Amino acid sequence: MAPSNQTGTTPRHPDMALVDRCRRDEPGAFEELYRLNAPRLFGLAYRLVGPNEAEDLLQEIFLSAHRKLALYKGESALGTWLFRLGTNQCLDYLRSKRARLTMLTDAIDQDVPAPGAATAILGVLDKMDLDHAIEQLPGGARAVFVLHDVEGCEHREVAQYLHITEGTSKSQLHKARMRLRTVLARGKTAERS
Repeated sequence: MAPSNQTGTTPRHPDMALVDRCRRDEPGAFEELYRLNAPRLFGLAYRLVGPNEAEDLLQEIFLSAHRKLALYKGESALGTWLFRLGTNQCLDYLRSKRARLTMLTDAIDQDVPAPGAATAILGVLDKMDLDHAIEQLPGGARAVFVLHDVEGCEHREVAQYLHITEGTSKSQLHKARMRLRTVLARGKTAERS
């Protein structure tokens, strides 16, 4: 049971003060909200939809947030609410762009090496190498990898976001990791040549 204040109501989340300022259109309030949350949401968009569309999609996420701010009730952190909104916006973009989520299994199954065929990656990965490798994953596998391994969502949450089963999420994550190992190992081999 949540603690209550003297009036018997559940206390408001501290983020509600900023949300209230935004709702009243106070100067600088929405800019503050943007500044606090844009880096994480840009990273999410960058990894899910790629560098070419990330900036535009970030703007769409914040336009949507501005329109839907009245729906925020303070039951979770504002950043959590915005992350969910941004994730849904990115996934909607991917669905509309490709008009199918069958890519979760089809494209990656063709390129995954047999068990034991992946080579170990030596040395420290450069962030750009990893970002480039993530971009090469099929959209659905990329979504599972980014949501689980980068953003820290549980398989249950990934399954809900992508409308798949937890088992499919686990399977796609394994396949995405194997594919990333192969792509990154190839890159390291090419650098040494």
